[in-house]
Amino acid sequence: MAAIKLAHNLPDEAVKLVPMLATGDKIQDRPLAEIGGKALWTKELERALIDDQIDIAVHSMKDVETWRTDIFVISAMLPRADVHDRLIGAASIDDLKQGARVGTSSPRRAAQLQRLRPDLQIVPLRGNVATRLAHIDAGEADATLLAAAGLDRLDMTEVGTELSLDAFLPAASQGAVGIDRLASRADIIPILEAINDVETFTAVNAERAFLAAVGGNCHSPVAALARVEGARVRLRAEIFTANGAELQSGERLYAIGGDGPARLAQELLGKASAELRGIFAS
Repeated sequence: MAAIKLAHNLPDEAVKLVPMLATGDKIQDRPLAEIGGKALWTKELERALIDDQIDIAVHSMKDVETWRTDIFVISAMLPRADVHDRLIGAASIDDLKQGARVGTSSPRRAAQLQRLRPDLQIVPLRGNVATRLAHIDAGEADATLLAAAGLDRLDMTEVGTELSLDAFLPAASQGAVGIDRLASRADIIPILEAINDVETFTAVNAERAFLAAVGGNCHSPVAALARVEGARVRLRAEIFTANGAELQSGERLYAIGGDGPARLAQELLGKASAELRGIFAS
């Protein structure tokens, strides 16, 4: 809302917020993959677009499904926030006690943790930042991982220890906020073009293209991060078995608009065992 008002010099009353509570926020006692996947965070907003209750919807891009109906279009993204994960409950992964319980419902984070520390016990943990921190304080888990972007947006910049991208490559789209519209609402395009961060838009779409090519979904231990370097994109990606025992990783530098994401997906799947390929086969 602030970006639109600033870009178009609009008064406060020109843009109205319509708060919504998603199903994914209501159901917090089961892993995402068991209860309907990422659509649990977007379906209420998409229905509001269809019903003309709202003109645009704002999503955390990490929550937007890889495959969507073409009646919706992500038309803009705000400048990307910090893409790192942060560890809560210990100064480092090495400092976690033997057999420590780490709370996460992310297949990616679980695989990355167990690859580094096979002794760690992964316990399901969902909910917003406050809920997850409360679970740690209550002793239900010894530690957890949270996205730095979410903590920073809550002015919790000093909470947790930043984890290296080498060991904890983020989820595709982590830290990015996207603006959704109906494909039929071409009148909104100029409004959103003015707030679109082109580098973020290019990088996140590269990561999402990799997810689509590799067959990744909310069950899949997969990480991807793209950076724009002039007229090219550098894309890094990793796919894991559930326990992190097998990791296939790679990197591609390719011209914007090229087929780098698909080629990188083919490369990683080509190197993978039958077990790992089976996780991503679609």
